[in-house]
Amino acid sequence: MTWSAVLLVTAVVWAVSVIRSVRLRALVYSLPLPMTLALVTTEYRVDGAQVLGVLGLNLFFVTVAVTHQLWRWPILLADVAGIAVYVALSAGLLAVDIPFEVALAVTLVLWLAAILWLRRRARRHGASADEAVAVAETRPDGLPVLLKLVVIFVGAVLTALLGAVLRGMVVTFPYSGVLVAVEARRQLAEFSRHFARNSLALVGFLTAYHYLQDVSSAAALGAGWAAFAVVAAALHLPLRPRQVAHARAASRPPRALRPATEPQTPTGLP
Repeated sequence: MTWSAVLLVTAVVWAVSVIRSVRLRALVYSLPLPMTLALVTTEYRVDGAQVLGVLGLNLFFVTVAVTHQLWRWPILLADVAGIAVYVALSAGLLAVDIPFEVALAVTLVLWLAAILWLRRRARRHGASADEAVAVAETRPDGLPVLLKLVVIFVGAVLTALLGAVLRGMVVTFPYSGVLVAVEARRQLAEFSRHFARNSLALVGFLTAYHYLQDVSSAAALGAGWAAFAVVAAALHLPLRPRQVAHARAASRPPRALRPATEPQTPTGLP
């Protein structure tokens, strides 16, 4: 990867580090900026392996979340475990020739199954998870801005060097994800859930790019970003009315606890 890619990764991770909303963090991270630079600066094509690489991105965050939050590993060691899982998956995907349509179908089925499972799990643990995220979002991370920027830059250089050995899977390598996981370490489970939903937009980006990459790279990138925008909007916009309705319903007291209405005095009586 080029120095421009390193600087872009640094900018993305720094932007994520100053955002307190977990949902917005996941959306900013899911922007296909590193993918775009990887495709522009290399000659790799988007095929079935790269689409399955989106699952590898999710598997990276799941691995970090499990090892750090459940097994209590230090966050840097959990990051190494996540990278190892992604590299192992990449080696397996590069060893076989996977037709794009087959990879796309598998990815969509697994994405839908994961989303249904995550929603069911969120309903069971919704209250405690929301409280934990609210507390985490108010905690300062303690690093001065300039020092944080230097640390992020050094980390971006190291991950760029590692990503250079992955051949075609460099397109979906979690460059900024390695550092974002450190920044979002107090909200990894919630961040992973939001990113899992947003990752469908990355599948849309790669799909549009795949079918137009033989026309021109510019047309493929334009179509990819358009597909990403459309899918991301479809994922987020329809949820707002329901979220507002659920929030209003949750804020209302139970019917049995609502104060009775005061009887009205009949007209003409004192």
